[in-house]
Amino acid sequence: MTTSATSLEARIDRLESLDAIRQLPAKYALALDMRDMDAMVSLFPADVRVGKDASGRQALRAYMDRTLRSPFTGTSHHIGGHVIEFDDPDHAHGIVYSKNEHETGDEWVIMQMMYSDDYVRQDGRWYFARRLPLYWYATDLNKPPIGDRKMRWPDTEWVEGNFHKLFPSFAEFWSREGDSGAPVAEPAPLEKFLETMRRGQSAPKVKVRAD
Repeated sequence: MTTSATSLEARIDRLESLDAIRQLPAKYALALDMRDMDAMVSLFPADVRVGKDASGRQALRAYMDRTLRSPFTGTSHHIGGHVIEFDDPDHAHGIVYSKNEHETGDEWVIMQMMYSDDYVRQDGRWYFARRLPLYWYATDLNKPPIGDRKMRWPDTEWVEGNFHKLFPSFAEFWSREGDSGAPVAEPAPLEKFLETMRRGQSAPKVKVRAD
């Protein structure tokens, strides 16, 4: 009975943790778009790292306050699919899609991206431990980002995004003429779907924007 009860408690805890983690990106988007900086930084631990030389929620709030004043007038972040995997009961990681719109002066910039997240539970509450933004494109609403260098912010040099760089399969797909003919791989182990897809690929270096 003790083992069964413990197992049931662990399963309930996992379900509650999944729900709490799934709400983090939605809360982040709402706080960001409504410019509630206190609400936004409360989604991170008290000792959150901010760049190389600063830490803490106050430092993060000051950074985000500066970043969201220019060139953005208004933003809207639309949260998509969310994959969550647990490292242990108090640590998890995930991938979440985000489609964003930005009012930037006389242009309306749309963006497609994903976040590679780490999550941590402290004192019974789940937080973002880290958010790595991976961008595919950013462009004026009336200018489809066809071709290379899809990150096209107004009055800046066009650059390539990093949307596909966390997962090697995209480059591999386009490097061959058709199906490889190799046997189909076994399904990924439980809690290892993202790790299996990454196949040891390290995270790309990212110049972080406010998104």
